[in-house]
Amino acid sequence: MVLYLLYIENYNKYHSILRLHVNILNLIGRDKLLFKDDILNHSNELLEIVTSSTFLVIGGAGSIGQAVVKEIFKRQPKKLHVVDISENNLVELVRDIRSSFGYIDGEFKTYALDIGSIEYDSFIANDGKYDYVLNLSALKHVRSEEDEYTLMRMCDVNIFNTDKTIAQAISKRTKKYFCVSTDKAANPVNMMGASKRIMEMFLMRRSKYIQISTARFANVAFSDGSLLHSFNKRIEKAQPIVAPNDVKRYFVTAQESGELCLMSCIFGKNRDIFFPKLSEELHLISFADIAVKYLKTKGYEVHECKDEDEARELVKTLPTEGKWPCLFTSSDTSGEKDFEEFYTDKESLDMKSFENIGIIKNDPEYDENRLNNFSSKIASFKKSLKWSKDDIKQEFLKLIPDFGHIETGKYLDGKM
Repeated sequence: MVLYLLYIENYNKYHSILRLHVNILNLIGRDKLLFKDDILNHSNELLEIVTSSTFLVIGGAGSIGQAVVKEIFKRQPKKLHVVDISENNLVELVRDIRSSFGYIDGEFKTYALDIGSIEYDSFIANDGKYDYVLNLSALKHVRSEEDEYTLMRMCDVNIFNTDKTIAQAISKRTKKYFCVSTDKAANPVNMMGASKRIMEMFLMRRSKYIQISTARFANVAFSDGSLLHSFNKRIEKAQPIVAPNDVKRYFVTAQESGELCLMSCIFGKNRDIFFPKLSEELHLISFADIAVKYLKTKGYEVHECKDEDEARELVKTLPTEGKWPCLFTSSDTSGEKDFEEFYTDKESLDMKSFENIGIIKNDPEYDENRLNNFSSKIASFKKSLKWSKDDIKQEFLKLIPDFGHIETGKYLDGKM
């Protein structure tokens, strides 16, 4: 009876939240949430498992992490701990949850910790008992490969910290470990996607000792730091809007990203990778087209400018006329892919288990020696305090021989 009442409450909240998401869905060319049927079809089972389980969410204060935390919280877990390096984002997460969902009978705590730190290790040593560990921490921007120092941190966050937290989960007899991958891991052309592909190799090795699942999905619309999120900032600061007119992407909402991660965590078999099915429900759309729709919702027409100088000058006057200066250009920066894909032709798929979720089925295939050599080489770079971007790229190529890195010498930090 209790679970039934929670189901009804959750169903009503679901449609209430859907109404709040209508504007974002319209902007990305859709009229309903992508995983609506899958979530509702499995609502009872999700509730039963979550209400009887304990959870640790690592990187839980980012856009995807917050979405995952909310999906877990509203299903009344026995224990939910959230770790993130951003103290401010954790504070906002708690305020958001209290304002939207209130309280639960289970334990809900947040910790402002760096998972690479001794403090985090102490936290795990003195507690660390969870049924499910979900890792949403990542360096996700292609621009992070511009310099060798941030690129090394990307290796740490996306690969080695993930491997470390899995080892800790194994030692604590965790039932299931989930971490988020990216669509850019399929046939990667940038270092971020390649780092996530290598992370997946490390997952395969650990999957011999613990149940692991993951997810690849598209761009999260209006997530922190994204180009769409920057549209809000440009309006707030009375600055021009800039977007590529030749790059089309698939988009999911923050809620959809949280739903896909939770579905993979709860229902994924060992080594499964969940992804959104490509259908009429998931549309390719350009950033420039979204900018046009976005500005219309704000009451502005687009005024296309010929260059940055013109855009910066016209933003002083055009908004009072109901127009907003925009610069739409072709993309020429490093690491950009012409199209998006969630899987390769070499991967085995299950397209029948869910309505709008596909599953990549993996065998535990990896090269132990190559993974060990990669770890040793990266460790030697750190010890010497000297490495180049090409040094790291060469190590990536040893694990991904067909890594099609696209280097143009231009980066997003060189643009407005």
